[in-house]
This record gives sequence, C-alpha cells and structure tokens, in this order.
Amino acid sequence: MPYLTSASEIRGAIAEYTDAKILWIDTEVVDYKSRNPRLSLIQVLDDPQDMSGDRVYLLDVLEQPDTIADFIEQIMLNPDIEKVFHNASYDIKFLGSKKAKNITCTLEIAKKIPYYLLPLPNYQLKTLATELCSFNNISKQEQTSDWGKRPLSEEQIEYAYLDCIYLAQVHLNLLNLQAQSNPDPVTEDLTLLSNRYTQLEEQWKLLNSEFEHLQERLKKAMQAQNISETSYCKLSSYERTTVKVTFTELAKLAQTKGINLDFPITLTQKLQKDLGQNLEQLSVDLDKTTAWRLTAKTQENDFEDE
Repeated sequence: MPYLTSASEIRGAIAEYTDAKILWIDTEVVDYKSRNPRLSLIQVLDDPQDMSGDRVYLLDVLEQPDTIADFIEQIMLNPDIEKVFHNASYDIKFLGSKKAKNITCTLEIAKKIPYYLLPLPNYQLKTLATELCSFNNISKQEQTSDWGKRPLSEEQIEYAYLDCIYLAQVHLNLLNLQAQSNPDPVTEDLTLLSNRYTQLEEQWKLLNSEFEHLQERLKKAMQAQNISETSYCKLSSYERTTVKVTFTELAKLAQTKGINLDFPITLTQKLQKDLGQNLEQLSVDLDKTTAWRLTAKTQENDFEDE
C-alpha cells in the first residue's frame, strides 16, 4: 500500500503505469458538495490478484495540479490502457473528462446484466462487493470524511486502498456474469432455450395477470378510502394535455409568420392510403428496418384451429 506524496515519487509511479494494459482506479475528493471540488487522492491498482493492498498505490495529489495533469496526459488519454472505475462519469470529471480514452465502468456493466443474474437492490460498489465477492463488514464511513486534512488518518488510508481491491474483484466477477448473459448465439442450445422460454412465458402470464389485477384493486381501494400513501406504495395523479391543430391552419399561420415547417413528416398507413397515387408526386425517403418477432407455435396452431 505505497502512499506517495512527493511529485517525483508520483511521476515515477505514473511512468510505470504507462506499460500497463489495465488499471483499476478510484479517487477521493475534497469539498465534493461544493462548487469547486478538488482531487485529494488517486488510488491505482495494477494487479487484480493482489488482495493485500501491496499493489495499490495511493497518489496524494492534493494541491498538485501539475501532477494531476501528468496523470491525465500519460494514463487517462492513453487509448492503450484500459481504466476501470465504478461510476466512471464522476471520477473522470477530475481526470480528463470527455478526452479520457478506454474507460470501463463497473456500474454500467452491472446495470446491463439481467436482473435474474444479478438480483440486487442497488449497484453501489459496497453492495456489489458484498454480494458478488463475499466481502463482509464493508464500512463506507470514511467516504464522507475530510479528505482535505493532512495527515490522513489510518482509517482513511485503509478505506482508500480497499476500494481499489473491491473494484477489481467486482470487475472480474461482473465480466463472468456478462459472459453468461451474452453467450455466443451460434453455439446456443435452441432446445434448452425454447423449453425455458416456454416455461417462463406461462409463469409470466400468470404473474402479470395477477400483478395488473392487484394494481387496479389497490388504486381503486386507495381512492375509495382517500389514502394517498401506504407503507408499500404511493398513489398520485397527473394530467396530460395534448395540443392539436389542423395542418391547414398551421400551414397558413406558418406562411404569414414566416415559420419554417420544412421538416420530414412520417406518413401513417392511413395517410398513404388517402394520398393514393398522389404519393408518387412527393419526394419520399424510405427508411426500412427489419424487426424480429418470436411467436409460440402452439398459439399459431390454436388460432388456425379456430
């Protein structure tokens, strides 16, 4: 857990990281709720197998804008180095912003994994580390501590290096789940898939029917009893206003007021039918897409029998 404070030490570590293929990175920020948050620490791990923290470098960059600039230039803008963060959009605000290259976000990976493979109440790093990697007793107390004070406490330093370890382990586990959720379609077992699909379809019909029925009963009961909120749900109403006008009237107004209405209009099937052969007089752009529909064969047979 090397804790580097001098600019020369930090630049030496940055130079070593330029040869890395992948880095797991976290940051700690001073005055994060203010209009002028500043970087306090950059934590970097280059070996996901390290569980001791020996390979986690804590780069103390508080009041070192030139050192931060070096890290951005040599690491964050380097497209050959993959940089892994959790909630990357926040960290890269301080580390190159939109110029940063080859960024991986474990939060985004987790969100894209189907819920049945990753049934979690939220995608916080603490939750993922606990549920996926069996890290217990994770404390996030130091997250909101004063990262602007020096020297840092032992608790802050421990928190900083552990987050990188959690991040790397979560990332490896998410990659395995990602592979499970996106197998090669060429090698998929269609029989197994079809059987499971049919099984779930029947369960879904039952659950969805009961869910919709209960939802309506709840709304009616809460309205009848004049209750807007229970311990389980909240009932609210909203009004939707739709503004309609005839196209002829709109065209006249546009002509008198100089409003530009030169934009494409999607022609519905009814409009195309009403236009008939007149459609040939229009400069029509065709936008063709292919959609795929999966239909159970038993439903088709039932329909044909009727």
